[in-house]
Amino acid sequence: MSASAASLAALAIAGCGRSDEAPGLSTAVRPQFSAELARTSHGIAHIRARDFRGIGYGLAYAYAQDNVCMFADTILTVRGERSRFFGADKAATPAANGEYGANSDFMKLNNEDSDFFFKGYLDAEQLKAGYAAGSQEARDLLTGYAAGYNRYLKEYAGRYPGACNKAAWVRPISYEDMMLVLAEKALHASGQVFAQEIVDAAREGGVALADKGAQLRVSDTGFLQRRLDRLSREQLGSNGLALGKDTTASGRGILLGNPHYPWTSTDRFYQAHLTIPGRYDAMGVILGGIPMIVIGFNKDVAWTHTVTRAVHFTTFRLALDTRDPSGTTYLYDGVPAKMTSKTVSVDSLRPDGSMTRRSKTFYFTRQGVVLVKPDAGITWSAQAVHVLGDANRHNTRLIEQWIGLGSAGNVNEIKASLDKIVGLPWVNTMAADRDGNALYADASVVPKVGADKFAPDCLVLPQLLMFDGSRSACAWGSDARAPAGVHSPVDAPWMMRSDYVGNSNDSYWLSNPRALLTGPAPLGYSPLYGATGVPQMLRTRIGFRQLEDVLANKPRLHMSDVQELAFANRVYAAELMLPEFLPLCGASADVLVAQACRVLGAWDRHANLDSRGAVLFREFWNRASLIPDKWAVALDAADPVNTPRGLAPAAGPAMLSALKDAARQMQALNVPLDGRLGDYQSDTRNGMRVALHGAIGDIDGSYNSIHMETALQADGYHQIAWGTSYVQTVTFDEAGPVAQAMLLYGQSVDPASPYHVDQLSLYSQKSWPLLPFTQHSIRDDPRYSVTTLSE
Repeated sequence: MSASAASLAALAIAGCGRSDEAPGLSTAVRPQFSAELARTSHGIAHIRARDFRGIGYGLAYAYAQDNVCMFADTILTVRGERSRFFGADKAATPAANGEYGANSDFMKLNNEDSDFFFKGYLDAEQLKAGYAAGSQEARDLLTGYAAGYNRYLKEYAGRYPGACNKAAWVRPISYEDMMLVLAEKALHASGQVFAQEIVDAAREGGVALADKGAQLRVSDTGFLQRRLDRLSREQLGSNGLALGKDTTASGRGILLGNPHYPWTSTDRFYQAHLTIPGRYDAMGVILGGIPMIVIGFNKDVAWTHTVTRAVHFTTFRLALDTRDPSGTTYLYDGVPAKMTSKTVSVDSLRPDGSMTRRSKTFYFTRQGVVLVKPDAGITWSAQAVHVLGDANRHNTRLIEQWIGLGSAGNVNEIKASLDKIVGLPWVNTMAADRDGNALYADASVVPKVGADKFAPDCLVLPQLLMFDGSRSACAWGSDARAPAGVHSPVDAPWMMRSDYVGNSNDSYWLSNPRALLTGPAPLGYSPLYGATGVPQMLRTRIGFRQLEDVLANKPRLHMSDVQELAFANRVYAAELMLPEFLPLCGASADVLVAQACRVLGAWDRHANLDSRGAVLFREFWNRASLIPDKWAVALDAADPVNTPRGLAPAAGPAMLSALKDAARQMQALNVPLDGRLGDYQSDTRNGMRVALHGAIGDIDGSYNSIHMETALQADGYHQIAWGTSYVQTVTFDEAGPVAQAMLLYGQSVDPASPYHVDQLSLYSQKSWPLLPFTQHSIRDDPRYSVTTLSE
């Protein structure tokens, strides 16, 4: 019997503890940790406890039952111990056989560089101080989580899943390890963006002489924008939509949450329901071992997140005091200041089984860590040094923030929690409540750099968001309502409405096309929050276009209407381009082009399983999207949903060539031009092939975003790399929340688990299961089982 199967059997046998009271209330001696763990259909974990220690304890035990190998691998990463067990030069554990992969989606480092980054960049003492200054509830969660995970390790030793059974690297964890887990999540859009450059700036063998600054050819000042674009468009994305009382049939809010996250990394979602009677009761998903609901709902309000276009760091250039030959003294307002340093060591496994050790020293100024990337002009010379200012490096407020969101009773309380705690590292928030109010807010952690500081005297290199670090006048500002150096969300972009708000990873500007957000006069919001008056991604545009189209015919919507929008699979690029392109390609004398044109003309312009022509259009548009100046109608800043659009005549020849190249490729692969999408797009697990609807998203304008691991092959596209992952729709009735949701890739990364592949077919069939929230509905679930844990 597999470990997962044994876990389920244990739960089924222990059919007790069904009191409505939290567990352990009647015992004479209160245990240190106590929780009730119930399971319902698809392995959803319902944790009920008397306090947050118990919540963390039960949640960690459940999570380990389903994902122990993945979480143990995560611990290796944040401890900086990958090299010790896997060798220095290897990359992180790759995904294989439908199981997890530990490769980061935010940095591509070998094990040794990864270890140096986490040991050198994370500051355990600062993290401890941050949690000590925060809430007891957050500390209790981390303490309980460590205890629950360790209990699982002890009980199932020798019976872990095949990916890590009897592995020496599966070891107990501590409260301090959980601090590191949270710190790693906070850095996805800041420190990890520059991880290689930070490691490259660390010195070996003590303090070396500063590089005297040989003239280097600066050729890559655009690397930062590429990384930021990749972060929000190729690594993390999402759709969020909150409807208010003016657009719903019930007059109550409706929320759609649709994060587009990796499928095979350690940033996978996990469905859970956490209850402390009288204090906290929220359901949804946790992320990668974070012990709290990050996207979800309670009886009165539902919320979701999308990755923001805001920037959570800046870089600085500082003049050095040339009298210090080590290059570790910088000038601040003309006064010399010594850098601080941190020396760390990494042990690495050699092929012969022996160990070798290397040490590096990382250097820090008052603004942040030293980094180097010479081809971008980021150097450490005798005259100047460059550093990264990271607003999330010491952000210990994540858990407290998500406790606050899950405890809110309406969207006003959501906003108040965001304003007070300022803990969200890199996401927007959308929320809807039972009173019919809808909220959008970018309350993420953003450096306090006003638009006035983007003048040339402070902003020395705009492409790298590089400011003059030698002058206090150019430093991050302060606000008594927020942590040091960070904008207060009170003054950040937000809106509360009774019709709707939405976001699909573009900036705050287009959160509702009926009321564009521009910020306070005269300068608006800080440019760090994102650009306004620029073309929006096609996925953003179709989200609002399809909603307005439905509202034009049906002014008040039900939750089922929102579900149809989530998986409508309209391909907006086709709607914008084909009306002008089809007459052009239809008139072509090229037989292959004319044949392909007929297929596109007959296609329904959707990416549903039965759509014929969707494969051809994808291959065509992957080429055509790269053609410059292809739109006939330029952006109208007053109508960003419907512009740009149409085919520019001058782009016609290149478009025809792109269609012919796509058709030739498909012919060479023996893929029919009118092949049915469901026959050529799939994910196969445990030998079971599941046909998939959906298109790419940002490139082609599908709201439902699916990114496949492979390019087109003779038998199609295979295995989802990232995209639609957890999808929830929530509204409210008199009894509480009404929620339907699915976790496409399932609860477990263990192929032997019944929860490894069970939900993917729900997605394929567009079937939305109803989530059990009340105690009555949980116990009535046909797969209900329960056990009580304590120690």
